[in-house]
Amino acid sequence: MSTITPGRMTAAHQGPLVVFVIGMRINHFHKVRKWWPVFQAMGPMLAEVSRDPASGFLGYEFLLRSARTVVLLQYWRDFDALEAYARAREKKHWPAWTAFNKAIGNDGTVGIFHETYVVPEHGSETIYGNMVPFGLGKVSGTVTATGSRNEARSRMKGIPAGD
Repeated sequence: MSTITPGRMTAAHQGPLVVFVIGMRINHFHKVRKWWPVFQAMGPMLAEVSRDPASGFLGYEFLLRSARTVVLLQYWRDFDALEAYARAREKKHWPAWTAFNKAIGNDGTVGIFHETYVVPEHGSETIYGNMVPFGLGKVSGTVTATGSRNEARSRMKGIPAGD
């Protein structure tokens, strides 16, 4: 279990990034043989990109939206890195995507989704109050949200982490 960091913190990340939201929805619980492989496929992909700093993958958060829907909130250096991984035939994503299309296709048993947000430098701000490491702060580390980092508007201006 993670330790709570007391007080107000903000992510130490500076620069642009990509936020990639990806997940699945189990539409038919009783068709375990259909949805279980989809659920299991993400772990090896995350392990693969986590081991490779050159991939551009920064980290992720696992979120359980409901008993039917799981979500991964991923952070990437840039869109080119995300797309390169998704299209690389020798990486784990491509065969998993091919298997999904072959086994599920449009049969409705499992839903999948993703949303991609390209965030320019100074295009995000964060605040964590009395929290365990989470989201971008978990990925990049945190600094105290005091002084010039006390207000959202100042954090959006990209005050350097050391100020």
